[in-house]
Amino acid sequence: MNEILRLFPNLTPRQVCQLEALHGLYAEWNEKINVISRKDIGNLYEHHVLHSLCIALAVHPTPGTEILDVGTGGGFPGIPLAIVWPDCHFRLIDGTGKKILVVKEVAKAIGLENLRATHIRGEEERGKYDFVVSRAVMPLPDLARMVRKNISTRQRNAIANGILCLKGGDLQAETASFRRYVEVTPLSTWIEGEWFKQKQLIYLPL
Repeated sequence: MNEILRLFPNLTPRQVCQLEALHGLYAEWNEKINVISRKDIGNLYEHHVLHSLCIALAVHPTPGTEILDVGTGGGFPGIPLAIVWPDCHFRLIDGTGKKILVVKEVAKAIGLENLRATHIRGEEERGKYDFVVSRAVMPLPDLARMVRKNISTRQRNAIANGILCLKGGDLQAETASFRRYVEVTPLSTWIEGEWFKQKQLIYLPL
């Protein structure tokens, strides 16, 4: 949490409480439904919450922005982003019903009112959004093909509508076909630490 508080010094007491509550809630739910590797639950804030919030270090959406989290799993990056962007509207979807149950219960427990979670596959989603966010759900070309239909033509932000995707490793092959448009930002731009060295944020306007 210390690194999160350093990077986001303007969080309200309510937002801090919501973030602090996540560890206990995920630890409890993880005993029932494996949404995070049990070996990794001790790294929840670094590997999941802070990782998700790297999107908020790069983008500052206007109030009312509509965001779709595809393949959210246990709620990442959607839940941390919904906490720090309370004026945005989030829809979190996943093809695994048990994971969506966890998302709904965690959101309810911390009083997140700007988030809806639905058990549905990305191919079936028909809504329109300003941004689609994800964490390494699938190769970028596949993700772009799937969610292109969901990107709104209405522009309300300083950057064009599109995909904001967190990924690791060598991304040259995945980004080759988008080379003229895609922006890749190393997370080490904002955060020190071995775990973040090979991880990046991809922004692809669509």
